[in-house]
Amino acid sequence: MVPKIYRNQRFAYPDENEGKQSGVLVLLYEKEGQVHLPLIQRPEYEKGAHSGQVSFPGGKLEPQDANLTETALREAHEEVGVLPQTVTVIGSLSKLYIQPSGFWVLPTVGYVSAPPSFVPDQHEVAEVLTTTLEHLNHPDTIKEVEPRSDMPKFPYFDVDGRVVWGATAMMLAELMHLYQEIR
Repeated sequence: MVPKIYRNQRFAYPDENEGKQSGVLVLLYEKEGQVHLPLIQRPEYEKGAHSGQVSFPGGKLEPQDANLTETALREAHEEVGVLPQTVTVIGSLSKLYIQPSGFWVLPTVGYVSAPPSFVPDQHEVAEVLTTTLEHLNHPDTIKEVEPRSDMPKFPYFDVDGRVVWGATAMMLAELMHLYQEIR
């Protein structure tokens, strides 16, 4: 899911333990015999690198967070109402650097035993979207978009007609790779 323009380039990323840190929660749950996960549509706002984008619930590391997993759990609670104590953490995906915002992001993977009742925070979440691993695994789900005429095409996942691209798409691609290995 890395755009072609970036595949052969090296960026001068800050050290992984330096710079801004954040965590997101990849929350899995079973419903009607399929594994689901939520994504959020961020609200539109001025001067935001991620304005209006679809992402996992998450945010920046705060002083009260012992680690980035706690950050992901706290943010998921704040943004979509998932209680941290209901989530069983099973691991994480690869930490990655998001060039436009300058954040390192650790995707924590967890599951809940019952489908959650999402309560979106009206200031941080425009909408909660849900999809299934089966949908993401379908070849027609991966498409390409040209964000602007002066930019190359970027691969993305089509989720309910929404463009899920960038760092979130890379996280989903890794998740889908792991899913295919265990199927």
